[in-house]
Order: sequence, then C-alpha cells, then structure tokens
Amino acid sequence: MAIRTLDDAAVDGDAVGVRVDINSPLDESGGLADDARLHAHVETLTELANRGARVAVLAHQGRPGGDEFGRLEPHAERLDELLDAPVDYCDATFSAEARAAVEALDPGEVVVLENTRFYSEEYMEFDPERAAETFLVDGLASVLDAYVNDAFAAAHRSQPSLVGFPARLPAYAGRVMEQELDVLGGIDETPEPRAYVVGGAKVPDSVTVAQHALESGLGDVVLTTGVVANVFLLAAGHDLGEASADFVRQQGYWEEIDRAADLLDRYGDRIRVPTDVAVERDGHRHVLALDEFPPASDEAVMDIGPDTVETYVAELASAGTVVLNGPAGVFEDETFADGTRDLFAGVAAADAYSIVGGGDTASAIRRFDLTGFDHVSTGGGAALRLLTGEELAAVRALDQ
Repeated sequence: MAIRTLDDAAVDGDAVGVRVDINSPLDESGGLADDARLHAHVETLTELANRGARVAVLAHQGRPGGDEFGRLEPHAERLDELLDAPVDYCDATFSAEARAAVEALDPGEVVVLENTRFYSEEYMEFDPERAAETFLVDGLASVLDAYVNDAFAAAHRSQPSLVGFPARLPAYAGRVMEQELDVLGGIDETPEPRAYVVGGAKVPDSVTVAQHALESGLGDVVLTTGVVANVFLLAAGHDLGEASADFVRQQGYWEEIDRAADLLDRYGDRIRVPTDVAVERDGHRHVLALDEFPPASDEAVMDIGPDTVETYVAELASAGTVVLNGPAGVFEDETFADGTRDLFAGVAAADAYSIVGGGDTASAIRRFDLTGFDHVSTGGGAALRLLTGEELAAVRALDQ
C-alpha cells in the first residue's frame, strides 16, 4: 500500500485533523480511570504541534447507551497536562462553533473536538466515498488542510471520521498507526521460530488467529489458554465437566469445537493444550491434572495450572518471536490470576521478540505491572484483524 506518514507531510501553519483513539475507562465521576491510550498518541500530537500545525483532535468515548458514553472534556484536560502545546476543548464536532474553534487556532495549538459518536452517522459504517459526504466530514473538511489517522485501535471500522476524510484531504498515518502496521503487518520478518499464545474468551477470533498462523506458516507452534484452551480440550475429547461445557454452549461457541478438532487433525503436533487447570471449589482455587477430569458438575475451569505454565514457558524459551493474544484465565479475579500473571511474566523474561495484542491482553499486562515486551498493541479488534490476515478499512482508506 502507498500509505504516507508524517515524514511525507508539510504541516507548518496547516490545520490538521487528527483522528485518535483515546476511548478510556471512566471512574464514577466521569473522569479518566486509565490514561494509557492518551499517552500512546502524545508522540504524534507533539510532533505536529512542534512542526507548527494547528491541530484539531477527533475521537470518541464509549458507545451510545453505554455506561462510559461521555464528553471528551476530561480527555482534553489530561492532554493539556501531557503535551507541551496548549490544548483547548470544544463541545462541538462539525458545527459552525467547531469550525470557528479550528480556524482560531494558532500554529502549535491543539483543540479537542467533541465525541464523534454523539452523531448518528459516526456509529454507522460507510464506504469511503459515501463517508466523505456525511455531515461530520463535510462540515469539517472545509477548515482542514490535511488529515492524520492515528487511531489504530479503531482502524477495523469504516466510520466517517476514520475513512471519509482521506477522500477529501491529503491523508497520512500517525506514528501509532505507522508502528502498529510495521509490527503487526510484518510478523513474517520477525525471528523464527514463532510461537503464538492464543487465549481469552473471544473464541472465534482466537481460533481464527491460530488457524491463520498455522495455515500461513507464520506460526510454528500454538499454545492455547483461557476459554480457547477449553474448546481445544473438548475437541480433543476431554470431559471438562458440566459447568465449563455449559459456558461454551451458552456463549455460542459450540461450533468452534469442530474448527478446533479440524486444526488438531491437521496440525496436532504444533498445537499445545493445558496439562492442568484451576477450577473453583468451595470458593477457592483447586488445581486438577487432565487425568483427574472431569471436575464436579459445578466446578468451572477458570485458569491454567502451574504445570502448564512451566511447560509453556519452557517451550517459549526456544522461540525467536512470541505473539501473545488473550489472557490465560479469569485474571480479574485474584484467585485465578496466577496463570495469566506467571505466563505473561515468562514471555516478558524470554529472549524472544515479543508482540502483545491489545484489549484484555494489554489490560492484564497493566494490571500486573509487567514490562519487557517489545511491542504492546493499542488495539484489540484491529490487532486481531491483522493477526488473522484481514485488511483494515481505515488503513485501506489511507492508501492514496
């Protein structure tokens, strides 16, 4: 793709619309509970301001009807603390008031415009040509000289603020977008052998990641954890007990067992499943080996066990690259956090080049205050799309 970056942009004095993804957890008062995503965009925004651009920030917070659907004023206040450039806030997005706020900017100044999802068009998906004609894009394009997309975490969506502006303005990838595409889109150039650790509760996506890694030859071995591992264990004929089987069925994942069985038939020597798991017994963590299955009817599998962690970490010691996507269990509950914490710590300590998917995987890393990874993605769904070989709508729109 012919995607231009900030290295190709002359922005001194220009009004530049910058789409970022600063969608963040909020506290009870509506303030920011976690500002990690804001920190990610500091490099792009600082560079543009230092180069004399007049920066208009476009972003969303939450989704209509959700508990965290809200204004971007707290985000603007935090960006004002994080950036050397002055940051203002405008409670409009594409109206005359918003256009006036952009036109009033001096070089090196930044304004955060209001939540793009306050407008119904932004919560719909369009092809780029139609998105370019929406009220949001049409309203702002007249006061902007260029557009920068740094919102990798939302790049799998074809919404107006993500795909419409490149049809109207010179468009560039910001530094977050550029790095994510370089890393996640360039796994075939990373050191071999490559190990994929796939887990979490989003079983269809994770099974697709495993399938793509194995079929494409990108992955030499796949280590399964979380609910994904439960599906592979069921596919291999293990009885996980009623509670775990019911969970898989209730989540609509039962058909994934057939996909997992097919992968085991074709690539069984390259797929690893847990050798022990942790279940909840009388409110406590209880470890069971596979030969102790099935658990009691009400004992759900909540985590991988210590033998599995030890085996997986030993296998990862010989990997050249580790792609880590999905937690190993219900890490939010400290009773069942050991598997995720210890496995992730093992990945961080390994000599391999380590790539971490976003979403719950990145959340777990922050929760356990783990460091030492080479790349931690800012995106969950977008990272999954790239890891499964799919094209991202917002990236395609940048191809000019």
